[in-house]
Formats: sequence, C-alpha cells, structure tokens
Amino acid sequence: MKIKGTKIYLNDLRIYAMHGVGEQENIVGNSYIINIELDADYSRAALTDNLDYTVSYADVYELVREEMAVPSKLLEHVAYRIASHILERFELVSSVSVSLMKENPPMGADIASCGVRITLER
Repeated sequence: MKIKGTKIYLNDLRIYAMHGVGEQENIVGNSYIINIELDADYSRAALTDNLDYTVSYADVYELVREEMAVPSKLLEHVAYRIASHILERFELVSSVSVSLMKENPPMGADIASCGVRITLER
C-alpha cells in the first residue's frame, strides 16, 4: 500500500481573547473558534507509531493559545501570525490553513460568527 496524502486537523478550538478595532472589544474580549489544517507527511509516524515523525496536537494548540493571547486589531493579523509561526516551528508541515471566527461579533447583526481563513505554504 502507498499512503497518498496526510493531514492533521485541530477543529473548533475555543479560546477567549481580546481582539478587535473597537475599544469595548479590547476591554471585554470575545470567544473565538479556530480551525487548523496541516499538510504534513506523517506517513513514517503511521508506520512506526513514533511521535518524532509527526506534529504534536498539544504543541500546535500551545502555539495557537500563545498567539491568541497577543491582542490585535485585525483577525487577519492574528490568523497570519498563527499560520506563519506553525510553519516556522514545525518543519514537517508543508502548508497550513487557519480559520479564525469571532463569535457574536459586536456589529448590530443577528450573526453567529464572522472571521477569516488564511493558507500559507513553504
């Protein structure tokens, strides 16, 4: 058998953070949902059951948590920082997609969330 492709997912991470253009958003904060998709060749890990040949979900989560703790005006900026730091830290990752959604944004609309998605590759 040949492994055709491998991806790693972190779905629906929920983090409370202080991002936004409005002053109130930086005081009160908001809930965010983050989804991460990593293109990474972990076929060797699949064959050997060895963590050294894959990307630790816990390490990716810790990186996301650290970046979400840095206040920013724009979600675009936060998503870019997360994606670029994933590529910097994890050599096995060839591309990364990050979606970052702000729940119930303060814009006077009946809306569950709004956000951005960015994909970076080496």
